[in-house]
Amino acid sequence: MLILEGYGLTETSPVISVNRLDAVKFGSVGKPIEAVELRIAEDGEILTRGPYVMRGYYNKPEETRQACPDGWFHTADIGHLDEDGFLYITDRKKDLIKTAGGKFVAPQKLESLFITDPYVSQAFIYGDRERYCVALIVPNAQRLAEHAAARGWIARSHAELVRLPAVHQFMWQRIQALQQPLASYEQVKAIALLEQEFSQAAGELTPTLKTKRAAVAAHYRELLTRLYQSSS
Repeated sequence: MLILEGYGLTETSPVISVNRLDAVKFGSVGKPIEAVELRIAEDGEILTRGPYVMRGYYNKPEETRQACPDGWFHTADIGHLDEDGFLYITDRKKDLIKTAGGKFVAPQKLESLFITDPYVSQAFIYGDRERYCVALIVPNAQRLAEHAAARGWIARSHAELVRLPAVHQFMWQRIQALQQPLASYEQVKAIALLEQEFSQAAGELTPTLKTKRAAVAAHYRELLTRLYQSSS
C-alpha cells in the first residue's frame, strides 16, 4: 500500500506540502504545493506564507501578531528541506532542548532514531540547560529476555535483567552505534534502562500516545540527576 504523507495546519487551509505519486520520499512530508512559499528559520522553525495562510485568529490580535510577526506564519514545527525540496518534520519548537553550551537538540529526532532498534521499545531524551543530553531507554522486554537467555545472563525478573551491567553495556553499544552519524552535541552521553514503559495511567503519555515531557522528567528526576553525576 502506497502511503503519501503530507503536512499542514488549520491556519494554512490546511495543506503546506504533500508527497505525490510521481515524487515520493518516505520519512518526508513531500514538496510544497502550488503557491506555497516555504523557508526554514535559523533555529530550524518552518515558516510559510501565501494566499492560503489565515488572515488572523478571530478577535485575538496579539496571538495573530505572535504567529505572523514578519509576514511569515511561524508553524512552531522544526524541520528541514533536502536538496530536492522535500520537507522533513523533526520536532515541535517548544520541545527543543537547549544545552548549557547554547546548542539546540531536537529530542524527537533522537527518540525516533533510537526506537528503530529492535531492542528499544521507548526512548526519552533529556538535557535542557545541561552540558549534554542523556536518555531513558525502555528495552523491548521479550527481545531482551531472548538475547539474555542465549548469552546465559541470569535474572529472575525483567526488573533484575535491566539492572545487569552486561545488559546495560549491550544496550549502550547499540545506542552508540545508532548515534555515530550525529553531531557530538546531539549525542547522548549516558543512558538508564527502565523496567516499565511510559503510560497514560502514570500520566506520562497523552491519549494520542505522545510523551508528556515535563511529566516524565519530573517522575524520573532523581534518576536523571544520578545519570549526570555518574557520567561526570
